[in-house]
Amino acid sequence: MPQPKSVPVPNDDCCEWEPPRTTHDSRILHPVASTPVILRAGTHAPRPLLKPRTILAQAMGAGDPTTRALVPPVHMTATYIRDADNGYESGYVYGRTDNATVKQVEVMLAALEGATDAMLFSSGMAAATAVFLAMTEPTHIIASRVMYWDFRKWLANVGRYGGHTVSFVDTSDLEAVRRAVVPGQTGIFWIETPSNPLWEITDIAAIAEIAHSVGALLCVDSTVSTPIVTRPIEHGADIVVHSATKYLNGHSDVIAGAIAVAADSVLWQDIQKVRGQLGAIVGPFEAWLLMRGMRTLDVRLREQSKSAAILAEMLSGHEAVAAVLYPGLKTHADHAIASRQMEGVFGGMLSLRMKGGEAAAVRAASRVEVWRRATSFGGVESLIEHRASIEGEGTPCPPDLVRLSTGLEDPDDLFTDLVQAFA
Repeated sequence: MPQPKSVPVPNDDCCEWEPPRTTHDSRILHPVASTPVILRAGTHAPRPLLKPRTILAQAMGAGDPTTRALVPPVHMTATYIRDADNGYESGYVYGRTDNATVKQVEVMLAALEGATDAMLFSSGMAAATAVFLAMTEPTHIIASRVMYWDFRKWLANVGRYGGHTVSFVDTSDLEAVRRAVVPGQTGIFWIETPSNPLWEITDIAAIAEIAHSVGALLCVDSTVSTPIVTRPIEHGADIVVHSATKYLNGHSDVIAGAIAVAADSVLWQDIQKVRGQLGAIVGPFEAWLLMRGMRTLDVRLREQSKSAAILAEMLSGHEAVAAVLYPGLKTHADHAIASRQMEGVFGGMLSLRMKGGEAAAVRAASRVEVWRRATSFGGVESLIEHRASIEGEGTPCPPDLVRLSTGLEDPDDLFTDLVQAFA
């Protein structure tokens, strides 16, 4: 049976605005007010009015109210002092569920996504799987045919975790999505857009309409876009998931995941329980590094997107390349949807299909000198990967494809390196 639809809760009045209480309060200085926001467990800051770049650069005004240090401290603690009356006035009880550094990043992400609340996890996989582990009744799931491979493999066997069933569909084909609906049973739509590594675009608003018409929730993996490019909640999504390891952190030195939600719901409360019971919270030092990485997200992603667009145009006519897969190209099948949904910034990811087939793709990946041959994406360094050999049997990824994650190097250097690798 489908999970209950999310029930909206008040958005702007959930945070407690108070004068300083003690030097032990966990506060984040809100960027549109001089009064510190005291963050209790389970609360978030009001949605700010500033542009994303400002929110990120100032980390929502996070700092240390005790010393007035500009940079916030890392709250390295496993537990918290109990009050004399046997309570926990601060809202923080135990490190497996409560940490002020983690909460600061969650507040920032919720503000960027226009979300009611957000949670960090120990990895993107921990975040994605928590959604389904929290579902209490057998549910039919409709999911994108092309998505992050490890999660797709997990989702294909999701039935063992609660009797769920899943249909993998080309979610860029709305008619195929409608045909996949099982009346009275479909409860979750899971889409990844752009889809990794083919970079197909799914119309979030259209899928949201289909999902909500049958009483289902829409979850969007927005790892590739980030809230700089697309904010799925504005298009009707109920849940947004990120592998924060990738663009949000952007420095290839943190493993983390995140979920943001449009509204409170029974499912969201159960996801919170899953994180706590499975111990899937990210560590405070990793959260601090993630916050530091996110402060340059807007600048990084826009530069990476610029370089990716330049490379896509330059490689489109190369004699060794059969096709360039990049939603920013006007020749891309989903370019019109991408232009509307991605706000004119098409991301730093692209893929090449090589005329010489699999052998040429593997050879190119092995001969680069500036690009680094490694799994992952979204970091400051440019990465190249032959995806089919990583994903293995059953992958929808063509064997002639190489995936490119454009970093912050000069695009001329990146292009020259690829050309010599093709030779």
